[in-house]
Amino acid sequence: MNATVKKFATVLGLLALTASATATANPSAHSQLFAQGTDGDPTGKVTAPAIKIDGSSTVYPITQAIVKLFQADPSNKGQVEVKFSGTTGGFEKFCAGKTDINDASRPISLAEMETCKKNGVRYMEFPIAFDALTIAINPQNDWAKDITVAELKKIWEPAAQGKILRWKQVRALWPDRPLKLFGAGDKSGTFDYFNGAISGKSKASRKDYTPSEDDEALVEGISKDPNALGYFGYAYYQENQSKLKLLPVDNGKGAILPSTQTVEKNQYQPLSRPLFIYVNLRSSANRQVLGKFVRLYINKVSTVADSVGYVPLPERVRDVNYINFNRGKTGTVFSGKARINSKISDLLPKKPVY
Repeated sequence: MNATVKKFATVLGLLALTASATATANPSAHSQLFAQGTDGDPTGKVTAPAIKIDGSSTVYPITQAIVKLFQADPSNKGQVEVKFSGTTGGFEKFCAGKTDINDASRPISLAEMETCKKNGVRYMEFPIAFDALTIAINPQNDWAKDITVAELKKIWEPAAQGKILRWKQVRALWPDRPLKLFGAGDKSGTFDYFNGAISGKSKASRKDYTPSEDDEALVEGISKDPNALGYFGYAYYQENQSKLKLLPVDNGKGAILPSTQTVEKNQYQPLSRPLFIYVNLRSSANRQVLGKFVRLYINKVSTVADSVGYVPLPERVRDVNYINFNRGKTGTVFSGKARINSKISDLLPKKPVY
């Protein structure tokens, strides 16, 4: 994630001025530990993290940026550990009570709701931004100018495994070259949403492709192979524009590129989707620190989301998040499944279910 970290450094340098402090971090490929010594211990001794976060690699850049802002305030003595193992992998830990926050690129599923309930994990659901799932190809690809939803299904559905192996098989006018595929791993919410939108079922995907829960790995794979095609969150394209080429998606109403404008106007469908954090405040051993962190998250997420390439939500959604947080409202308004062709208005108040 080092490339993404570099981008945040510029953004957060400006935001951190309001906090009148600085922070340090030690990034790694899959996790980042933001820590301080106990009670300002000058030895810099590190204690166990007060807040543990895992889940979506799509949401990871937003959460990582919020954590840096949080730790820039010298009054925040707690530690925050941020990892990503995919939305599904993160929910496995969250519903077992092992983490305080799960970053999610899809709503909590019925099975996950049941596991959380069984383990006494009562969660709060906060929509934080909108994403445009991006179809990317190598810059050397000079034949593909757009792609239809039907062609994406032809490529990615389970029946394509071992059969749809060349570009010409997708569209007759395309060259007879190998088709190398890169996409989300099956622990990823991106995997679930993409396949639900394209193939009709969240787990319905061919398996003969290069999978990863690390979007940076997908970017690298596509950037090095002229015959590649892959999908991931829009922020990772924004960060790597020089390495990639966008492929507009045609859902029957013309080819549309992902952008803030096309998401806001509900034009980039069916690959626009909401992003979330799920918070287990009641069971946390560090409620005060976690509560302070979540309030900061709700307050700053629109600015941060916009800065890293996602679509900020309206102030009304932020206000609803504040109300739900202050009331301690638990549950989900998504009934255990993602809504394909989601609109920002879908995030406005509805009765939650636990």
